[in-house]
Amino acid sequence: MDTQNIPVHVRLWNKHFWLLAMANLLLVMSSYMLVATIPLRMEVRGYSILQIALVMGVFFIGIYLFGSLSGYLVQRYRRKNVFNLSILLLLAVTGVLYYLSSLPYNSFDYMLLVGLRFMQGAFYGLSQLVLLSTLIIDTVEAVHRTEANHAATWFGRFALSLGPLAGIYVYQSMNFGSVLILSCICLLVAFVFVNLIRFPFRMPSEDYSHFSFDRFLLKGSHWLFVNVVLVTSVVGVLLSIEHTPRFYGMMMLGFVIAILAERFVFADADLRSEATTGMIVIGIAVLLMITRRQESVSYIVPILVGLGVGLIGSRFLLFFIKMSDHCQRGTSQSTFLLAWETGIGIGLVFSYGLFHLEQPLVLWVCLGILAASLILYDTFIHSWYIKHKHR
Repeated sequence: MDTQNIPVHVRLWNKHFWLLAMANLLLVMSSYMLVATIPLRMEVRGYSILQIALVMGVFFIGIYLFGSLSGYLVQRYRRKNVFNLSILLLLAVTGVLYYLSSLPYNSFDYMLLVGLRFMQGAFYGLSQLVLLSTLIIDTVEAVHRTEANHAATWFGRFALSLGPLAGIYVYQSMNFGSVLILSCICLLVAFVFVNLIRFPFRMPSEDYSHFSFDRFLLKGSHWLFVNVVLVTSVVGVLLSIEHTPRFYGMMMLGFVIAILAERFVFADADLRSEATTGMIVIGIAVLLMITRRQESVSYIVPILVGLGVGLIGSRFLLFFIKMSDHCQRGTSQSTFLLAWETGIGIGLVFSYGLFHLEQPLVLWVCLGILAASLILYDTFIHSWYIKHKHR
């Protein structure tokens, strides 16, 4: 049977890996606390729903800005220096946003906000690409790299709930400026964590080009990309309509259940079962949001969402890795990251811009997307993946 058991190597969990994993957690938290709170701040300032949609979407477009340059940058310059510069620039842009947010409403230029969010997305994307597809991979032995990829992305996945949880709590108890300060603190600590590690020198390749898909987009993985985008677009919609700390706290519990399920339920199960279960569980959560209004449902729904997102994220990440050839592991990581973030961005834009946060309508659309994604995966994408994987 083609199973999905993941070998565990205790030796991976040394001080260096912990620092890099925590840096990834803090980096993702710093961005997602703003994803959750910027719409709340813009509503208070009187911006239209379409203006909010543009500010939300442009961040995720910015993630692609340095993608084709990332391979050249880590070859031409020391990879830690590229990370340091990108995260410091992200910190600077967030600091400018903090300054502008304190100005009176009439002094705040909307197009400047759009530009700042675009640059935040660009520097966040470059930081993530370098950290996940280069720094983490280059600091662990080859035998541990799959587990390192799996574990590091789990830290980023927890940030999907921790970021909004922290951001919304600080926003409700203090103000938006405090959220921006917290975001800057997360970035600064992530910077310190990475710089506590000494990375070995690596000779650059002599034939690198300025623009390439190396460490950016994995050729031939388009159907996996589409499947991840479809599922995470639903996650983006949920981020747009859920603004309570309880939702994201319960979502973390779902993540914990997903980790236990991977270890004890799906370790020797059929290969397609984990992704299929994840999509079904998220579909059940969305259906409960549409049809039920009981207090208990508000606890069950986020747990189911966390469980489903955790199962899907882990499984599709490993699919991308197995689709890669030798020396393409970093490219598979960045492609998975781009698919994940693209889907969330599309969900946010559609929810704000196209459906104007009309909750029943947007949730029915989410249910349709999940049904289409599940059918596409079980009838075509899984068998396509089995034929085209390289590992």
